[in-house]
Amino acid sequence: MSGKSALEALYPFLHGKEQDPAAVDAGLLQSIEEKARESRETNAKCFSEHASILLDAAKALAAMYRRGGRMFTMGNGGSSCDASHVAVEFLHPITAGRPALPAINLTADIAMTSAVANDVGFEHIFVRQLIAVGRAGDGLIGLSTSGNSANLIAAFGKAKEMGLTTIGFSGGDGGTMAQVCDHCLVAPTTSVHRIQECHVAAYHILWDLVHTLLADDRGSAMNREVAA
Repeated sequence: MSGKSALEALYPFLHGKEQDPAAVDAGLLQSIEEKARESRETNAKCFSEHASILLDAAKALAAMYRRGGRMFTMGNGGSSCDASHVAVEFLHPITAGRPALPAINLTADIAMTSAVANDVGFEHIFVRQLIAVGRAGDGLIGLSTSGNSANLIAAFGKAKEMGLTTIGFSGGDGGTMAQVCDHCLVAPTTSVHRIQECHVAAYHILWDLVHTLLADDRGSAMNREVAA
């Protein structure tokens, strides 16, 4: 199907010679309702099926922070924006009383990523950074709607060699990421937009869970001090 034919199939009310404004509005409103419904249903299915994966990932990150580890994030395109979003949530918590936690966005340094991509290859842009700044006991989060981004797969492989905890956010069938990460949450859809919407909700929940687990630790420590 050509691009024009595909658009006509999705929005037939936009391609007539004469358009009724009311009919056009009704069609667009229906499209909004359908997309919102798909988003809600995909999110509900994702978290009903994979809540335990998200909890396990949160426990792993909380354990990492207890050991003094740092979290790194990575992604390409729209997922690079999500990688940035994840990092800033941990570095600059918006909820009062929650401490800042170390998180480093590996997509942020344009000079670094473009230099490695130009000199060595795009597949190595995250690997080179991990080799320089990563250490055993840290954590790595990668986001990819397909789960098959070569530079993420390479970085996850290096991270496991180095002793980092690896967490993936993917979609569809999970791709290669589902096979190589310690924890991988897979959004149950092939729609890029619906996958990204699941990822946003998932890492917000992950952030909240990690802080909840660490707050329990702080509460236990305070109780021990009072008892002493």
